Amino acid sequence: MLTQVAEGVLVHVSAFLQSNGVVVQGREGVLLVDPGLTAAELDCLVGDLAELGQTVVAGFSTHPHWDHVLWHPRLGGAPRYGTARCAAAIRDELSDANAKDRIADHLLETEIAGQVPLDLLGLITGLPAGTGRIPWDGPRVRIIEHEGHAPGHAALLIEERGVLVAGDMLSDVLIPMFEAEDAVDPIDDYLTALRLIEDVAGDAEVVIPGHGSVGRSGQVRARIDLDRAYVLALRDGGVPADPRIGPSAQPGWEWVGDVHEGQSQRFT
Repeated sequence: MLTQVAEGVLVHVSAFLQSNGVVVQGREGVLLVDPGLTAAELDCLVGDLAELGQTVVAGFSTHPHWDHVLWHPRLGGAPRYGTARCAAAIRDELSDANAKDRIADHLLETEIAGQVPLDLLGLITGLPAGTGRIPWDGPRVRIIEHEGHAPGHAALLIEERGVLVAGDMLSDVLIPMFEAEDAVDPIDDYLTALRLIEDVAGDAEVVIPGHGSVGRSGQVRARIDLDRAYVLALRDGGVPADPRIGPSAQPGWEWVGDVHEGQSQRFT
């Protein structure tokens, strides 16, 4: 089911990891960002768009992790974009003939095993390095590229709608996660990413994380501050006072504490 969060901006929430697919309405159709996970959910999304009389004219993946580069044949053959580094990263991963099998094996440990369509995974076009906006006939969508969470990770600012699409950052349930094992200074990369997002945050009244609940008025800045406090505590060897870990973690998200323990060991 699509839920409107701002004028012309709707969200489709997957049950698995509260994953958010974002629909931005344009003149001739919609831009679809990180569309979703299971075949049934994507079918539902197709039906919802049909009821609105909308077709997909462009797609965008915020980063190259498997759950953000999925697609479904019924969504059509619109161009699917990502940053140049994002596209290169998923292309490199898929150059291994066993990549999809490894993802499928990983999914065997989840409740959505066998339900995720992998045939069109990762078939995205990298925009030229330095591209500042998504090329499509709709509201201006600014690309804020950084290396905070994954290669070529991008937040998006839908300027005319005051909406920030944050990818896998600024979540109320997930702490900042440092995925790039070969990064020279992942802590500094993340802090830089937060500064870049903060530079545009004044124009946003709504924040949509890749996973978790949509943040409304006043929460954009609060989530940036929360992520920064976590990263600084990790850098300085302290214990983060973070509601997303420990006894205050939301039910079903207790495992995020294990992620924190792993990261704490990595950076100490």
